[in-house]
Amino acid sequence: MITAGLEEGPVRASRGTVLLPDTTLDAVADRDFDMVVLPGGLPGADHLDQDPRIRELLRRHLASGHYVGAICAAPKVLAHAGLLDGRHATSYPGVLEGLEVPGLQLESAPVVQDGKVVTSRGPGTAMDFALKLIELLAGRDKREEVESTLQRPSCCT
Repeated sequence: MITAGLEEGPVRASRGTVLLPDTTLDAVADRDFDMVVLPGGLPGADHLDQDPRIRELLRRHLASGHYVGAICAAPKVLAHAGLLDGRHATSYPGVLEGLEVPGLQLESAPVVQDGKVVTSRGPGTAMDFALKLIELLAGRDKREEVESTLQRPSCCT
């Protein structure tokens, strides 16, 4: 796994957490990855959405048969890149509503996979999103192995 920032240096997430990316987007933009996943939160998702390099990277990866994913506010980046046209998707409530996305079928499920595009709603669905990504990259057995150690409740009361 590689984390890349839009530019060099630490990134301050929406809740104040400081992350230090492994590299910059420019350093890895020409590489192929099995999956490209965008984190959510604002204003980070807006910064991603405004960067044409991100749109190009996402389009290229999906066109070459690789997965793309986004959680929380970041599915709007996929929408603006044209990658949600005619697809089922989800996001943080209000993020995709009202956008002009031809054929978009909005769902309220915690995680929605439509072909090689995976979207999720937000912080409360992050574990489900992560487990889905593990399943897609490493298989159902690996997902079950990881999930079995998490002590997640089978239902809520």
